[in-house]
Amino acid sequence: MPRSNTPSRDRLEAILARLDARRDEERVFMKLYADAARAEADAADRRLSDGKSLGPLDGRILSIKDLFDIAGEPTLAGSIVRRAAVPAAADAAIVRRLRAAGAVILGKTHMTEFAFTAVGLNPHYPVPGNASDPSLIPGGSSSGAAVSVAEGTSEIAIGSDTGGSVRIPAALNGLVGLKPTARRVPLDGAFPLSPSLDSIGPLALTVADCALADAIMAGETPKPLAPLPLDGLTLGIPKGALLENLTPEVAEAFEGSMQILSCAGVTLVDCVIDDLLARFAEATSIGSIAGIEGSRIHRDWLKDEDERVDSRVKATLRRRLAVSDAALEKLLRTRQDLVRAMDERLTPFDLVLLPTTPIPAVGIASVEQDKMEYRRVEDLLLRNTQVANQFDLPAITLPMAGTSLPTGLMLVGRSGTDGMLLAASVSVEALLQVG
Repeated sequence: MPRSNTPSRDRLEAILARLDARRDEERVFMKLYADAARAEADAADRRLSDGKSLGPLDGRILSIKDLFDIAGEPTLAGSIVRRAAVPAAADAAIVRRLRAAGAVILGKTHMTEFAFTAVGLNPHYPVPGNASDPSLIPGGSSSGAAVSVAEGTSEIAIGSDTGGSVRIPAALNGLVGLKPTARRVPLDGAFPLSPSLDSIGPLALTVADCALADAIMAGETPKPLAPLPLDGLTLGIPKGALLENLTPEVAEAFEGSMQILSCAGVTLVDCVIDDLLARFAEATSIGSIAGIEGSRIHRDWLKDEDERVDSRVKATLRRRLAVSDAALEKLLRTRQDLVRAMDERLTPFDLVLLPTTPIPAVGIASVEQDKMEYRRVEDLLLRNTQVANQFDLPAITLPMAGTSLPTGLMLVGRSGTDGMLLAASVSVEALLQVG
């Protein structure tokens, strides 16, 4: 959405007052930069008054996930074991670019530990409850990022997405969330989970705001989105594993979305990719790429069995240490072969369409103590979104109409087609506007 006519400082003060009123029970923000944000907002307002605006992001209020470097402080990445880490020497690359465009950085948001899990729980910190109902999970790992936008304490949030960590919480909180083609946005100064899969993306209320933040972070000049005509567009529908086990409400809403798109002139064609998914699953039977690469990043503290790290994170990473470097290299070569195969498979389609998650948010209590239920929910949340990371594809989630709890409709493009994906998404967004 365009910048509000209300001065940035006034919008900021309204948010800060709201956060101050709940400061003893804050669950969304890890850290606030109130004084710096006030200075940034005042500077943006002066530029606007003087006719020297830096562009459409100037004066917009942003939150950033707790894994981006801010000069002079340790980057915690949602973990208490990093409180004594060496302070960052400089801001992360994307933070520098956002500041240069006039963004007001309000604070860092909560996340799951080391960005490793998708449900949204972190045993060291309170859970940022879902914006639609605080008793429900927010989704992860960019949990606080999603809630900050959905509740109105930031206008755009920046998260990371290694298997769906932007799109899952965006979908569960009724937002737009973008995972760009990974190489477009620099990872410098972002605490890594899996260098082969990590990407940085925005969460916002609209496709236009996501496109704006994405362009700035990618070092591109932001331009107004020109909606792509839907009439004549061909969307692949991946019949098979990715459409199994949908809740009845999600299945009905997805069917309704397809009908609306079809009436608008979109051609819907079955898209068969289950064989490629099966080949990827076979290749990662030794462990996920994120788990194996993550075990290398965290090798030092993994030697200490008593280290205070989420057991769900620690157990997985410790198992993956046993995977040899040679096996990892072979896996990554196999992945590149499958990336090429998927790109060829998707050639007949402009985009692929599917539900972002098969289920809406579940109760926090249902997964906090029941390990089996936690794993079932996490596997479902990751199932559809992780495909874009595994096969190096850009993807976006849009709010899907017709469900009592927020759910997402995901559009997936071929690698490098981010511009077309966004142009199509703004058209789909208008067509399927959630009331």
